[in-house]
Amino acid sequence: MARAVKPFLVVNPRSASGGTARHFDSIARAVRNALGECAHAFTERPMHAAQLTRTALSQGHDLVIAVGGDGTINEVVNGFFEPPKPGEPPRPLNPDAALGILPQGTGGDLRRTIGLDGDLRSSAPRLVGEPHKIDVGRVDYLDEKGRPAARYFINVADVGVGAKVVEIANRSSKLLGGKTTFMLASLRALIGWKDLAVRASFDGRPAEELSVTSLAIANGRYFGGGMMVAPEAKLEDGLFHVTIWSGYSLADFLLKSGSMYDGSHVRWKGTRSLTARSVRLEAGAAEQVGLEVDGEGIGRAPATFTLLPGAMRLVS
Repeated sequence: MARAVKPFLVVNPRSASGGTARHFDSIARAVRNALGECAHAFTERPMHAAQLTRTALSQGHDLVIAVGGDGTINEVVNGFFEPPKPGEPPRPLNPDAALGILPQGTGGDLRRTIGLDGDLRSSAPRLVGEPHKIDVGRVDYLDEKGRPAARYFINVADVGVGAKVVEIANRSSKLLGGKTTFMLASLRALIGWKDLAVRASFDGRPAEELSVTSLAIANGRYFGGGMMVAPEAKLEDGLFHVTIWSGYSLADFLLKSGSMYDGSHVRWKGTRSLTARSVRLEAGAAEQVGLEVDGEGIGRAPATFTLLPGAMRLVS
């Protein structure tokens, strides 16, 4: 017998290049067939999904379904908590509530980790599954104005060329699809790229001086439109899987990009992998190190990334 839930859809109508708005009747019908009647609201501005999620949870909804891409999912995840304040512990609104996902975005990186193929007919019936606990990441950082800020993330955080790729991709048309959009953005970002000097500390150990093309702090396995950045990552294993690329150039991307999509890049000479529960990153001399989480640029280092084991529930 299916469990009784009170679902709520948080819908980004601009996702899938506007296809979500055009096909919303089909989306709503698929959800009704799986769960029964379901309230919904459309996002109108950045971080509106977080606000809508908090409102839904306060009204007793216990399954909030993100309809959109990785950025929308990130905002909904943030809405499961009170707005984070630097230095203060997480404050979940309803630990028994669950996140559901109907992937409608361009990159589709989180859906790959949880085994959703992006097809509405196969994704909607999975919303009736039993929720299970997953880990969530939190980053305390400086915003674009240099003020202390904090944010949660569910998939991958990144500093280095990945932050530049995200910036380029989010300014570009995504009509060509996620993989092509991010591949072209990667090519553009790597033209003239120089590795960044950063200081990194893992689980409080002494800081290391690193030169990085990209340093990814992964809860999920994929970023950048399908690149398998952390092949061993699992949402519920209580660990960040950190991948560090150094000395990576445009030529490497052109010659070896296939290994980034199947995960075999971990065997490269310039790749280092490790696990940690916390990561502290600071910019090296004369550097400004931007960062992105779940495909959205948010600010810059210094930044502290903390894993929150089992911090929320996911229906997948």
